[in-house]
This record gives sequence, structure tokens and C-alpha cells, in this order.
Amino acid sequence: MKIIATILIAVIALSANSQDQTVKALQAESGKSVKKDPADTSKKNWKRGGIYSLNVSQASLTNWAAGGDEFSLAVNSLLSMYAFYQKDKHSWDNTFDFNLGYVKSTSIGGRKNDDRFDLLSKYGYALTSKLNLAGLVNLRSQFFKGYTFDNNVKSLSSNFLAPGYLLVSAGLDYKPIKELSIFISPLTARWVIVRDTALSNKGAYGVTPGQKSNLEIGAFASINYMKEISKNITYKARLDLFSNYRRNPQNVDLFMSNILNVKLSKVLSATWGVDLIYDDDVKLFGPNRTSPALQVKSLVGIGLLVKF
Repeated sequence: MKIIATILIAVIALSANSQDQTVKALQAESGKSVKKDPADTSKKNWKRGGIYSLNVSQASLTNWAAGGDEFSLAVNSLLSMYAFYQKDKHSWDNTFDFNLGYVKSTSIGGRKNDDRFDLLSKYGYALTSKLNLAGLVNLRSQFFKGYTFDNNVKSLSSNFLAPGYLLVSAGLDYKPIKELSIFISPLTARWVIVRDTALSNKGAYGVTPGQKSNLEIGAFASINYMKEISKNITYKARLDLFSNYRRNPQNVDLFMSNILNVKLSKVLSATWGVDLIYDDDVKLFGPNRTSPALQVKSLVGIGLLVKF
């Protein structure tokens, strides 16, 4: 009986040990199914987001070709979206900004729309961790008519794709930090488009009178910066420089935009936006309205801000 009892105890012990090993193996397999091993984990290739703001603003304009008065009250909305792709050595950055405002002129009692859209797409192939061989396409224009005011007389100054700027460029894109991109191209094609017949007949924005577009070849640089300074403060800036090899290359065209958002509460924010434009072919200023000038637009507002 002692021998039988000893054998039974040994069998039970072996069975218990086998079951324990089986349970541990099952637990390990179960753990793997819930949480991937590091080697099996793949990062997301796309990063998307944006903001939408709706503000009551005080606008200040100086030599603004798209039209407007020096000081005005406005209801202004801004939609800013981005979609960035990254995989291996390939990257693809896309941004879209759309600004739409309803302006009440303080000096002439008029009302008008104020808008601008800007679509930028850039592909890059990594040469090093911070330097890409890149190609860029940019379209910038507006949707609605714009007017200038001279002695309370309203004159058409801009329209949809009048002007429109279509730019195609190839060059190098340097990204020293994740918030900053510096794109430089020695060879860029830029089409200045003036679809509006009345404006094209005047030769507005540098086109030959009666022509709807003008091709420019030149050097181009674009600096983009987007930073979340803190949980409640974001800043976005862009500087474009273009030199036309065919005519007055020393007169560099400039486009700069700055947007600072300060979140005051869950949905309430304060916004300050400043745009600077200089184009040697936009000759709408001076005593005789025949000279170029630095265009300045400033908007200070408070309203709703939604991040997505």
C-alpha cells in the first residue's frame, strides 16, 4: 500500500507541474495577443490635425492689394489643416489655410468679404536625417472680389484667381528640428494668373495687357515654422521669397504670414495674425496708383477656437 500511495503522489505531482507549465504558457500567449512585442509594433505613418477659429476682429490694412480700408471691424474665420506622411525615406507634407471674413468699413460705411486660401504640398526623399531632396507645389489665391477705395470710390482690385499664384519647385528641404522646415530651390516656375478680364486688360499683377497669365522662372525659398509653445499657445509662421530671373531679379517678392493663438478657456481664444506681402509687379499704390509697396494686414480678435 505504501508503494501504491507513493506512486499516486508522484503522478499527482507530475500532473500538477504539467498543468502549471501549460497555464503559464497560455498566459504568455494571452499576453502577447493583448500587447504586441516591440518588434511587432508599427508606428503611424500619417499625422493629421488642424484648428478652426471664429473671431470678432479689429483689422488694420496698409497698401492691401486685395482690397479693404485702413481700419475696419470684421467677423473673421480661419480654417488651418495639415496632413503629414512619413515612412522610411519618404515624406509628404500637406497644409491648407482658408481665411474668410466679413468686413465693416469704419470710414465709408461699406461692407465686403475678405478671404484667402493657400494650398501647399511638398514631397521629400531623405538624403540624411535632416536633409531631403524635395519637390513642392503651391497654389494661393482668393474666392471673392476685392476692392480698393480712393476718395470713397470703390474700384475692383482682385477676384478669384485674379491674382492666383501657382508655383512648382524642386530643391532641398532642411529640417534641423521637427517644428522648422527650410526649403531652397535655384530653379522654380511660377505662374501669375489673372482670370478677371477687366483686370487682365489693365495688365494687373504684371501680366501682359489682355493676357490671363504670366510665367516667371526664378529662385525660391520657403521657411515654415509651427510650434505648440504651451498647452494653450500655438504659433505658425511662413516666409516665402521669390526672385524672378527674367525681370528685376534684385527685387525679391515676399510673402509672410504669422498666426498666434492663445486659448483662454475650453473654446474661447484670442488670435493675432499679421501678413506681409511685397510684389514688384503689384503697382497699385503711391500718388498715381502706379507703384509697388509693402502690403501689411493685421487682425486682432477674440472668439471661438476648436482643435481637431
